[in-house]
Amino acid sequence: MSEPKAPTPAPGDTYKGWLFKWTNYIKGYQRRWFVLSNGLLSYYRTQAEMGHTCRGTINLATANIAVEDSCNFVISNGGTQTYHLKASSEVERQRWITALELAKAKAFRMQAESDDSGDESTPPAAGQGGGARNSEVQSTLRTLGSKVEDLSTCNDLIAKHGSALQRSLSELEGVRLGGETSEKIRQVTERATLFRITSNAMINACRDFLALAQAHSKRWQKALQAEREQRVRLEETLEQLAKQHNHLERAFRGATVLPPSQSNPAIDSKGSVPGKGDASDEDEENEFFDACEDVQEFITVPADPKYHRSGSNVSGISSEMGMDDGTTSLDEQSMASNPESPQSQEVVPVRKRRTRIPDKPNYSLNLWSIMKNCIGKELSKIPMPVNFNEPLSMLQRLSEDLEYYELLDRGAKCQSSLEQMCYVAAFTVSSYSTTVHRTGKPFNPLLGETFELDRLQESGYRSLCEQVSHHPPAAAHHAISERGWTLRQEIALASKFRGKYLSIMPLGSIHCIFEKSNNHYTWKKVTTTVHNIIVGKLWIDQSGEIDIVNHRTGDRCHLKFAPYSYFSRDVARKVTGVVTDKDGKAHYVLSGTWDEKMECSRVMQSSRGGENGADGRQKTVYQTLKAKELWRKTPLPEGAENMYYFSTLALTLNEPEEGVAPTDSRKRPDQRLMEQGRWEEANAEKQRLEEKQRTARREREREANRSANPEEAEEVEIATEPSETTDKSGHQDSYKAMWFDRCVDPMTGEPTHIYRGGYWETKEQGNWDSCPDIF
Repeated sequence: MSEPKAPTPAPGDTYKGWLFKWTNYIKGYQRRWFVLSNGLLSYYRTQAEMGHTCRGTINLATANIAVEDSCNFVISNGGTQTYHLKASSEVERQRWITALELAKAKAFRMQAESDDSGDESTPPAAGQGGGARNSEVQSTLRTLGSKVEDLSTCNDLIAKHGSALQRSLSELEGVRLGGETSEKIRQVTERATLFRITSNAMINACRDFLALAQAHSKRWQKALQAEREQRVRLEETLEQLAKQHNHLERAFRGATVLPPSQSNPAIDSKGSVPGKGDASDEDEENEFFDACEDVQEFITVPADPKYHRSGSNVSGISSEMGMDDGTTSLDEQSMASNPESPQSQEVVPVRKRRTRIPDKPNYSLNLWSIMKNCIGKELSKIPMPVNFNEPLSMLQRLSEDLEYYELLDRGAKCQSSLEQMCYVAAFTVSSYSTTVHRTGKPFNPLLGETFELDRLQESGYRSLCEQVSHHPPAAAHHAISERGWTLRQEIALASKFRGKYLSIMPLGSIHCIFEKSNNHYTWKKVTTTVHNIIVGKLWIDQSGEIDIVNHRTGDRCHLKFAPYSYFSRDVARKVTGVVTDKDGKAHYVLSGTWDEKMECSRVMQSSRGGENGADGRQKTVYQTLKAKELWRKTPLPEGAENMYYFSTLALTLNEPEEGVAPTDSRKRPDQRLMEQGRWEEANAEKQRLEEKQRTARREREREANRSANPEEAEEVEIATEPSETTDKSGHQDSYKAMWFDRCVDPMTGEPTHIYRGGYWETKEQGNWDSCPDIF
């Protein structure tokens, strides 16, 4: 038998050659030039077409390879692509099968490694070094691992062909000399040839692996030695820096006078140390004083000692906040002067709330397989299974803004509107603290769905949310407290999927009114961004600016949520702000992070000076007293990572309660099934509710548009999420909210929904006959 002329396929090499491909019943098999490279099998009519025209490509990572007979084989990726191929001989077919199996194994590994390596897009921790060297080592290790897998694949093929050869030899021994002899000898010869081809492939793989290992052995030894030496040098440097830091700290404490115009960043940060021996204080100060470099650039320095001694009111505001060094903290003073505060009296809860929900099931689903066809679309128009949800509705997420209601309780007791503004600002930031790990999508509420949060006896407030609009989806929220404040808002979400990330832009204003002072505050929410949609670990960032306005006094607070940047030296999730009066004079500087805490410092004097900002302007230098803590996030409950990272409040939101409206989110069946871990049933129930809502929507449109074209009235855009359909004529939904009236906001001039009353009275009567049947 003559030697085969085609090259022996080596693991990982590009393999090319002629094959016959089935086209149709008229032309049958046609000769095509096939190229196997990087896990992809492509074909061309001629070799000349390789530079410009590819007739088809199939990814081997998900493909199935099947042998039909001695020369024919089939490659299919599950139905969309199927190649029926024929080689010129059995030996040639086996060469291709060997090359395809090796390429498929490698493509599958590369795909798995790509999925696993996605976490590299997660915000890196500070202090990473040697990135290039680590990348090189990781690349080499992956290459070596690939070669080992090639050897394993070749080993399997050798075992397979060896067994076939052994069977042929056994059959040859039992054959008598005669007509069958030549046929059996031919089979044995072909089996031996196939065995030799596979053996040569394994020998080539072994040779590549050995050469690669030898080439990098010495380099690894040198790199290891260099790393050890660098570690020793770093330890010595760290010890020297610690000694210098201790010396500078003692020298600073011994200083008696600090020039008011001092703008040295190191001195600035030392001047505002909260006075506690926390090892993280220095980092927190750096986070504070580098704030607002793009919009309102400023530097803070310790106030002149005369302000500490005399307590004189240089900034022109009242001293009731107690921001002097020797006074109690802001929270302590407020609580001590108000015996009605929840912290100063023992409250017995009406009922014991639950502290756990069933653990989240470990169901795997590829987000990109669903999102890749939705780039550029509104989030509300993207069909989503419950696998990407969390067992709470958007109404319940909106009610979570009240997680730290105590900040408004304290603000209601403030005598100064500027002090009150600090608490309102801290409350605004605190509403984002629950989102840091919450990558699950809340359920879109059905039109007319409600959610009540009655904490009157425990916490002194009641809250009601209702889905008031179908297109665009919008929810109205109203909360009132016995402790002197009211919160109301209407939020609609504008969202876009950008491929790598998802942007969610809340629309609408939030109002907070304090009864005692009649101060009326308004503000808007910032943009939420979900990163690593395609690959990697999902993570959430908040970015943008918030202007809180007191419409009675003209006071303002400008907050800036700094977006995450890989190149920034600042702490992640940083928030900074300045509280000013109606004349633009600064009275407080705010600092912190939206996932941990907020602090404020009283401004004693301000001036232009210091280093220039990003736009060339001079930064404002604020002389401040020591920072006082306004708010700190409550730690998540134990096991929160298995319960969707819910906070203590969030765990209770979907707890069944008696007497709530039949439209309450707690009674939503698909959401309840998901919480119980029955996701398949939840998906089926979700589809039923969506179809029921579409039917109700079409019925309302028929009633509202009897005089219009019936076809136009019935045309709707099919969606697969609640609150997501819209007619093509652009008509607004004729639905009228149950508990909220649509009007123009007198403060902002925006159309909004304001609570008309009656819900809690209806609950006391237990008469829900007027509520729609939405579940």
